[in-house]
Amino acid sequence: MDMTRKHLLSFALIAALGMTVTSNTFAQLHLEIAKAPEEAPKIAIVPFANDQSLFPIVENDLNRSGRFSSSSKNLPATASVDQVQASAWQSAGIPYVVVGNVKPAANNALEVHYQLYDVQKQQYLLNEVLTVPASRVRQAAHMISDAIYQALTGIPGDFSGRIAYVLRNPATPNQRYTLQIADTDGEQPKTVLSSRDPILSPAWTPDAKKIAYVSFETKRPAIYLQDLATGQREVLASFKGLNGAPSFSPDGKSMLFTASMNGNPEVYQMDLTTRQLQRMTNDNAIDTEARYAPDGKSFIFTSDRGGSPQIYRYSFDDSSVKRLTFRGAFNARGTLSADGKNIALVHRPSGSNYKVAIMNISTGIVNILTPTSLDESPSFSPNGQMVVYATYEGSRGLLSIMSTDGRFRMNLPSEQGEVREPAWAPK
Repeated sequence: MDMTRKHLLSFALIAALGMTVTSNTFAQLHLEIAKAPEEAPKIAIVPFANDQSLFPIVENDLNRSGRFSSSSKNLPATASVDQVQASAWQSAGIPYVVVGNVKPAANNALEVHYQLYDVQKQQYLLNEVLTVPASRVRQAAHMISDAIYQALTGIPGDFSGRIAYVLRNPATPNQRYTLQIADTDGEQPKTVLSSRDPILSPAWTPDAKKIAYVSFETKRPAIYLQDLATGQREVLASFKGLNGAPSFSPDGKSMLFTASMNGNPEVYQMDLTTRQLQRMTNDNAIDTEARYAPDGKSFIFTSDRGGSPQIYRYSFDDSSVKRLTFRGAFNARGTLSADGKNIALVHRPSGSNYKVAIMNISTGIVNILTPTSLDESPSFSPNGQMVVYATYEGSRGLLSIMSTDGRFRMNLPSEQGEVREPAWAPK
């Protein structure tokens, strides 16, 4: 077997490779700006009155979007709710200003009033009041960032989203692998499950209330589904051989996965109500890593049926299969953007370099996105503007988030162990 096929098989195994815990064990992800946009519109975040924790989160969110350069320091003039002096901001060359205040409310809640001001038009683009529990200040800040981002770009923000990932830490043998969920800035990590055996391929249900994963706790791969609120879980696939790469249909009624129960890795579909199986591919090649299209009418998958690992599309209406990728000898681990127009994939342009690339399905054009060389597991943000992926920098295994235009990148290394297998939660 040649090295390319071995690598594809390893992808299939990774896609297929715990126990529920209530432990607070987790590893913080540290945000590091690896590449900032050279030119981005300035936006001033004026410190909110009676607040020291909310406005810095908004400032950080907008900075890491890659679309803005925000700051709460060395501002040219003071400003507060309903009091913004446009002339001072015009002289400083700052086109947008965010002001706000925080007041206590009943039942241990906070009332947050914030405004987004357009200096050139001299008008408020946002003027909103939120009442939130005092314990959910971070969530409120991310919601404000989402609203500001959408008001200025026309695109929904993804700051209030979550990312699932697997932490591998050899220093803790009994919890060597943990599945964790954190905010998109790496904060508030929570451990979903922990095991001394491998955990792989986290996949969110469309409502983001449950997560599937592959565990080797019985010494062979099985797919589990876990409720994030209750911790309850169930086994979805534990057939002979390989069970891996789960993907849920947009309506949440079906699951695609890879299985080798009949000897060769193929793509199967499971009805989650009846548990009835349907074999979707039938080829001597390795077929794996299936992902539903957003409209549910097709799915993409990786196969080496053409002699090298490439991305193919299966259409449900006529059971036809069409090859999508042609550039490069290796294209795998494809995932679709929410609008179904682009695929993020692992692309090998030459030698042993494996990079994340973006392919436009209509044109077939493949653009290499990442500057690193050992990249894997790309996952789009819900708004399609960012991609999270696993990579190595030196000896560090870490997550990176990069804008799809390549202008901005941030790293999320762990303070202990290495992080792999990221999956961005749907809205």
